[in-house]
Amino acid sequence: MTSPAIEVLYEDNHLLAANKPGGLLTQPSGTGRESLEERAKAYVRETRGKPGNVFLHAVHRLDKDASGVVLFARTSKALARLAEELRERRARKIYHAIVETKPSRAHCTLYGYIRHSNHRAVAAAREEEGAKEAVLAYRLLGGASPGGFLLEIELETGRYHQIRAQLAGAGMPILGDRRYGSRRPFAPGAIALHHAAIEIAHPVTRATLRIEAPRPRFWARF
Repeated sequence: MTSPAIEVLYEDNHLLAANKPGGLLTQPSGTGRESLEERAKAYVRETRGKPGNVFLHAVHRLDKDASGVVLFARTSKALARLAEELRERRARKIYHAIVETKPSRAHCTLYGYIRHSNHRAVAAAREEEGAKEAVLAYRLLGGASPGGFLLEIELETGRYHQIRAQLAGAGMPILGDRRYGSRRPFAPGAIALHHAAIEIAHPVTRATLRIEAPRPRFWARF
């Protein structure tokens, strides 16, 4: 289920899931830079014999510097239903991250409010204009590695740069994430944040789908 340009994790007539590498945009940005969505459309045209335009739309975004699962809808009905699952917080989204410092607790839930400022997410008071609730839970996966500490994170809310900002605010910046205070390199164009799994209702059958994305192989060095 793979091609040189895209690693497909799941596909049927209604949706497609792919493993995005770090450094690649999820969707076209108008800058001429390549995106995973464009690769996915090319994959569908090639494998389904559709030389013209194909309907394929990312259901959610993943930061350019992060890697992992991205869902694409192949029909407008699937897009509407999958978007509703995410909007109503019925889907489970699991991430892995390598952080620079050891968590003070092996597992913890972080609560707070964040707002956007100059392409960053910053901590905010509840009453501030533009402040949105941000909640995530993390647990430490095993002990320290030579490069940092591996966390599993489950998002309860899905805010812009939420994981990056909340972990940095807790004194645990993600490796390579210089925007949020990391002082250690990770990989060119990437940070140590990976969307490892998503559980979501299929848009047609309503059966629960769990789609997992293996971490990039080079993570083993950290």
